[in-house]
Amino acid sequence: QRLLVRLMRYNPVAVYVPGQTLIIADTLSRSPLTLVEEEAVSQSEVECYVATDVAGIPASPSRMENNIKVATDPGPYHVAYPRNYKVIMDDTPSCKTTTPFLILMVPVAPGDVAARDTIRKTWGGEKQVLGKLVKTLFILGLPGGADAQQQQEKLRQESQQHHDLIQSNFQDSYRNLTIKTMVMLEWLVAHCVNASYVIKVDSDVLLHVRNLVKLLLDPSTAKQNYITGVVWWHSPVLRNPFNKFYMPRDVIAEAEYPPYPLGMAYVMSLDLPGKILGVSSQIKPIYIEDAYLGMCLKRLGIPPTDPPEQTMFIVDPRHPLSSCSLSKVIATTTTSASQMISYWERSRQPEAKC
Repeated sequence: QRLLVRLMRYNPVAVYVPGQTLIIADTLSRSPLTLVEEEAVSQSEVECYVATDVAGIPASPSRMENNIKVATDPGPYHVAYPRNYKVIMDDTPSCKTTTPFLILMVPVAPGDVAARDTIRKTWGGEKQVLGKLVKTLFILGLPGGADAQQQQEKLRQESQQHHDLIQSNFQDSYRNLTIKTMVMLEWLVAHCVNASYVIKVDSDVLLHVRNLVKLLLDPSTAKQNYITGVVWWHSPVLRNPFNKFYMPRDVIAEAEYPPYPLGMAYVMSLDLPGKILGVSSQIKPIYIEDAYLGMCLKRLGIPPTDPPEQTMFIVDPRHPLSSCSLSKVIATTTTSASQMISYWERSRQPEAKC
């Protein structure tokens, strides 16, 4: 059974269904849990499946009329792509007058200016690395909430100052990460196809640009059909309806996802964006963006490549990285802006003895 539920922001919502109860949790965020076609529903509605074993506290029947509508495709596990999303702000000079060797593409929330400024002050400010031109760009969608208009004006001013924002007209939210990724690939194909490599890197990740360029310049690194990062092999499709990454069998019947690079940071040769877009029309997108990328790669017959060393990409390290680890890493998640700055400053020191 599929429902469309209108969220009451900052409050958990319980919706009664005859014989079952559904509780929508995690409504403290400023964005809805998921977004569907903006022409069909308002920004404060989400679509969800009701599991047969859900239990909870039912809301009063009088609330039902206001909270439940008939759902239309796409559902919560599919996203509204492909579609005619358009770039509405792009004042970047990248690839118009020069051809970067490497593009650092950072998907980021519209309101997260602090993350963008931290990146600009650290690894995103590196322009020439080992003799190669490097360019950092941020990709984002539309801001939401009551202050969306004010946020948009601030973004316009930020773009005029830094010339590194690419904004498309999809609603920016966690559930729309697949849309953001595909829009990113579309932009690369339209504007930077002559660059050599691109890395998609999350805004909380420290990027050791020198180590990345060193890897890409290595003669053993492929120049085409190449994508690497933290590669997940045999990742199970999760069937628990309460799991963040739940996926029903009628969407994906297989028990495992095809191999895919974890979304925190993956680098690919610039021939791949066009190839991925070419097969994406044959594969209905899911909201788990990195798993969807793996589905496209499987259709292409191009498996991801493990990095030469597992220490190059580190996810959620248990302890702060040592100078030795930082001398080897390409990308690692960080817990704060101060940690990212500290890691970056230490990574620029002479290589540590391990």
